[in-house]
Amino acid sequence: GLRNHGNTCFMNAVVQCLSNTAPLAERLALGRYRARGARAEVTHRLAALVRALWTRDYTPQLSAEFKNIVSKHSSQFRGNAQHDALEFLLWLLDRMHEDLGAASPAQQTRGPQEVGNPSGVAAHPGSGGSQSPPPAQHPRGQSFVQSHFQAQYRSSLTCPHCLQQSNTFDPFLCISLPIPLCQTRALNVTLVLQCERWRFVRVGLAVPLLGTVADLREMVAREGRIPPEQVILAEVSPRGFLRSLGDKEELGAAGEGAPLYAFQPPPARRAGTAPAPRSAAACGPALLPLVGSGFARSSDCLHRGPGGRILLLLCNTAGAGPQLARFGPPLVLREERGISWEQLQQSILAQLRALLRGEVRAQGTGALFRIRLAGGSAPCIYLSPQDPRPLCHPAIDRALQLSGAGGPPHVKLTVEWDMSTKERLFGNIQEEAVQDAESVRLQQQAHRQQHSCTLDECFQLYTKEEQV
Repeated sequence: GLRNHGNTCFMNAVVQCLSNTAPLAERLALGRYRARGARAEVTHRLAALVRALWTRDYTPQLSAEFKNIVSKHSSQFRGNAQHDALEFLLWLLDRMHEDLGAASPAQQTRGPQEVGNPSGVAAHPGSGGSQSPPPAQHPRGQSFVQSHFQAQYRSSLTCPHCLQQSNTFDPFLCISLPIPLCQTRALNVTLVLQCERWRFVRVGLAVPLLGTVADLREMVAREGRIPPEQVILAEVSPRGFLRSLGDKEELGAAGEGAPLYAFQPPPARRAGTAPAPRSAAACGPALLPLVGSGFARSSDCLHRGPGGRILLLLCNTAGAGPQLARFGPPLVLREERGISWEQLQQSILAQLRALLRGEVRAQGTGALFRIRLAGGSAPCIYLSPQDPRPLCHPAIDRALQLSGAGGPPHVKLTVEWDMSTKERLFGNIQEEAVQDAESVRLQQQAHRQQHSCTLDECFQLYTKEEQV
């Protein structure tokens, strides 16, 4: 190594790089260069330093003398201030070029311009760097530094209309190459499918950094082998639903607030449907405003009517305040808008039959749990057990309208159990057990490793054609 003489790390790094550049190291160490007397002090000192490094005769005095000679010929590197290594490298190559008896590379004129580009405007230098140099027009005093460290790139500009091409050539001593970066990130999505074998499975996806939720929906659909229009994407935290994702949203923050779930709705038609609802006139016009935290009846509010079926996403929670926690798997139901509270409660219990300790029947209306509209803004809206048509609440209509583009319209509901009832009916059950697919491990491993690239890949990215 080289001794640091006070913030000379920039100088030492450049000397080490040049010393390990074989053509230059051989030429300097073996004295195979012809310099012009006292003006070549910088080159002589550099040659002595490189020779000492390779013969293991280095002493701190040699690097100190090199620093003094550099300070003598360049005022900007005097003293013990910090400097940029690349700036010093360019100065040193330019100085060696002068010491070896040729004009400075910085004084070279621009290369010839091909016919067809009278304006002299060149495209980005990355549009054709692998092309051959221009016709021979050697600068005066060709030096060793020029022949080994200087090159030219060709910039090609093609008109998209007339296809006329113009080329310009520019010399360079260094190129700032871009580094190809990983364009994807690993994202885990839990699929809630209707298939009994793969009802709950977590898959790993490589999602694009600059993609949208629509791209994620397509990937989930391929993974679950279901149509994209059937996929519902939502963030589900340990405390319940947060939000649904719309197709136009960017993927940058998706899955950061809470784990992502992808729901597949049940079939549109199934056996054992609820009784036919009454007419829309049974609910009447709006007479009272919405109540913030209490119950409100659908018959007190304006709505579109109870006809048709509605898609419901459900999650079960127990406790209150900081102890509030979700238990069991999230559920997907498709119910008639006009069903009663008792029918809705029985439908929810039927979905939870596998988790119950025994057969459970409702002891009176609304005795088991409360149902809150989730994922919306305050105030909280609860469905009333006394409401003959709880799913006809106008807040349900607003939730359907705000479910966003992408996936079928749906409503997110939170089923709130008090802790004693939950322990009596379900025991100490916690969140659902989700099976991880092999893709979870593979994607985490692929994105955990530091992205590496070759110098050739950097040049390929640099010379990639682009639209100006």
